[in-house]
Amino acid sequence: MPTIETQEITLYYETAGAGEPLLLLHGLGSRGEDWQLQVPYFARWYRVIVADMRGHGRSSKPPGPYSVPMMAADVVSLLDGLAIESTHLVGLSMGGMIAFQLAVDHPDRVRRLVIVNSAPSLVPRNWGERARMLQRLALARLFSPAMTGRFLSRRLFPKPDQAFFREELVRQWATNDRQAYLAAMKALIGWSVLDRIGEIRSPTLVVSGDRDYLPLDAKRDYTARIPGARLVVVEDSGHATPIDQTARFNELVLAFLSESKQAVYTSGS
Repeated sequence: MPTIETQEITLYYETAGAGEPLLLLHGLGSRGEDWQLQVPYFARWYRVIVADMRGHGRSSKPPGPYSVPMMAADVVSLLDGLAIESTHLVGLSMGGMIAFQLAVDHPDRVRRLVIVNSAPSLVPRNWGERARMLQRLALARLFSPAMTGRFLSRRLFPKPDQAFFREELVRQWATNDRQAYLAAMKALIGWSVLDRIGEIRSPTLVVSGDRDYLPLDAKRDYTARIPGARLVVVEDSGHATPIDQTARFNELVLAFLSESKQAVYTSGS
């Protein structure tokens, strides 16, 4: 079982394919395995790495508190252990927050950055946002991971033909450790690098589902603060865009990553 010791924890990871490294960072309550619709696709061109963040999957689940900088430091240790100087980086939700932290703290480690249904800050801007955060915390505190998964499954996959995705999410969510899940959630609330994203120099693509519950206006605002960044809205998609619009998502990301190879080819021609 491939693992790396980092900051007194064991971090589980898997790799597939060969070529330039491509690291995929999962969301809260998820795990590296949940990129299964992306790994075989991208492994045809890249060395794909997925990892279970601390408190998730087969990685260690130490007692909290956790922090986003702490999880970003775990990722740096993973890259060091794999002798990867820099990588393309794709982060979904919580994984996008970790990716933002990496991009501002360790810009030399990030080649191209893809942020999916995420933000560089989780500071409530109004009472409505604060209420939603408190509701999510209360749900995690009061109910089992399986019950939380059932609630989230209907929100993430509301369509009748998405029953399989709902069932898989409930099954997977039930394996979460409640205290580790809460520690990871608390790490996100109040975190922000919004005032630093103007420093990002890695080419950046922001992907948003048109039905994502993170406001599109906020994504437009922060995308405009990142030099040269682009925002793409994926139609008929919620928060789990890599799952509910797999083909469109994979093609978008591949086209963005391929720009770097094209640039090298053009400059050398």
